Amino acid sequence: MRIKKVLVSQPKPTTEKSPYSDIAEQYGLKVEFRSFIKVEGVSVKEFRQERINILDYTAVVFTSRTAIDHFFRICNELRIVVPDAMKYFCISEAIAFYLQKYIVYRKRKIFFGDKKVEDMVKIFQKHKSEHFLVPLSDVHKENVPGLLDDLHLKYAKAVFYKTVASDLAKEEFDLSEFDVIIFYTPAGIKSLFQNYPDFQQGETVIGAFGEATAEAAVEAGLRLDIKAPTEAAPSMTMALEQFVKLHNKK
Repeated sequence: MRIKKVLVSQPKPTTEKSPYSDIAEQYGLKVEFRSFIKVEGVSVKEFRQERINILDYTAVVFTSRTAIDHFFRICNELRIVVPDAMKYFCISEAIAFYLQKYIVYRKRKIFFGDKKVEDMVKIFQKHKSEHFLVPLSDVHKENVPGLLDDLHLKYAKAVFYKTVASDLAKEEFDLSEFDVIIFYTPAGIKSLFQNYPDFQQGETVIGAFGEATAEAAVEAGLRLDIKAPTEAAPSMTMALEQFVKLHNKK
């Protein structure tokens, strides 16, 4: 079987040029994008069940723009006025700048790292007296809470939004048209079987990015044909290109 059509379980890139478009052009592939998952904010009722009082905290830790959006959404729906004294800790400068959508940036106490959670160690250590709130998704990494635990800081994490399966079946989307399906999250694997409970892999090539996604694919009974990152292929596009180059050559 020659690889001709690839499905990437992510939203379509906002720019015309992407690593996937380069591969498509070079190897004559058709690459389509469909988001297998979507983010929904928890309701006020759900949030209240977590028994979190936002005004009990003196600092908020943001790991994404989505977390910022849903933190301020909940505050608005609960009619909470976030005090000017609130401190904001972000894992990157880009996320910190996004706060301008909701607050007067120059007048607030904002701290940020350099994209990696580990970069926040010294920043957190300088603010040991704060009581941190970490807005998260229902499916999340434990790297930030783990770091706060290691530093023995006072904090609480709360679910402000959740990852749910997109309704692909409603779009009458035919998976059998694709030779390769690429996943980036365990939630994407879960969405596959929620939308297509009778899915049979057969000759369909399955690719997974990240250890957790790969494990989810295997646990779901899928044959994992492409895996990244590896030493030879640090990105999924590189892993896909290597597979297509070898497979189509044969």
